[in-house]
Amino acid sequence: MKNFDYVRPATVAEAVAAAAAPGAAYLAAGTNLLDLMKGGITHPDRLVDITHLAGLDGIDRLPDGGVRIGALVRNADLAHDPDFAKSYPAVAEALLSGASAQLRNAATVGGNLLQRTRCGYFYDSASACNKRQPGSGCDARGGENRLHAVLGWSEACIATHPSDFCVPLVALDAVVEIEGRTGRREIALEALYRLPGDAPERESVLQPGDLIVALRLPAEARAFSAHARYLKVRERTSYAFAIVSAAAALQIERGTIREARLALGGVAAKPWRAHQAEATLAGCRPEPAVFRAAAKAALAEAKPSGDNQFKIELAQRIIVRALTLATAGTPQRIPALPASAFAPISGASHHA
Repeated sequence: MKNFDYVRPATVAEAVAAAAAPGAAYLAAGTNLLDLMKGGITHPDRLVDITHLAGLDGIDRLPDGGVRIGALVRNADLAHDPDFAKSYPAVAEALLSGASAQLRNAATVGGNLLQRTRCGYFYDSASACNKRQPGSGCDARGGENRLHAVLGWSEACIATHPSDFCVPLVALDAVVEIEGRTGRREIALEALYRLPGDAPERESVLQPGDLIVALRLPAEARAFSAHARYLKVRERTSYAFAIVSAAAALQIERGTIREARLALGGVAAKPWRAHQAEATLAGCRPEPAVFRAAAKAALAEAKPSGDNQFKIELAQRIIVRALTLATAGTPQRIPALPASAFAPISGASHHA
């Protein structure tokens, strides 16, 4: 690991100024960053420690019914917050399906949003990776790529975004608050991420020094709490990233889907909102044929990036399963195996 400067600012403004310098990186829990540094994958010149900044570790209910989550809130604390888990059950289930309990106790909300891809070629400094070293090539294109992207990829990069947490957040129109050199602004989480194109090293729209200070979920997202699930298919049920995942949330009135939200994980370089599939579901009865049509719409533009044709069919099946689980109703308790494909179809509405 190379030598680096360590800075511990006292305010958000000081942190932004310190992190705007070339080669600087923010340090919170470090559950991803420190691994990358130890592996020689990233080489920051300066670490800006934000762990003691005031006002970034609260979960606040907003007057309009929404919720504001500070960037330093721990994943486990958010998932186990009773009101949050009841209001946004798919988000809590996604959080509890990720990593191990030890990591969830340390990892922060802001860090989760910005974690780097788990592509093996990105993590191997001996491999060509345009994300790690622009212009060097992408060894994943001709290598082991069964777990790589089927949506939004380019010849320069076929990596996927690893977060579980972000998938239901995108489905529920989450917004991030960003403090930068020109002041505070906000942006939809879905718009935070960039597809690789010919510049895969630029993973988000953040500028040097930009600090995510909070995440907000709108009051409208609570209307889906009775029929919301997150489903994740992985190579082992514990401690594994998603091969494919889906967040499904429905508003059902008089046996008809009034509104639907659907997003996918493990299929692209960003959490993938399936807008066309949502339109397919709206106004229909929650039935298998409708779910299959929505699944096809969600993957209409998918194409394999290597030996991963199976992921397109798998993603469609996971969508159908997630919609079926959501229709049955959000369980009163999160399953013992959160987001598992082996969870029972039956559920119980929070509002029954």
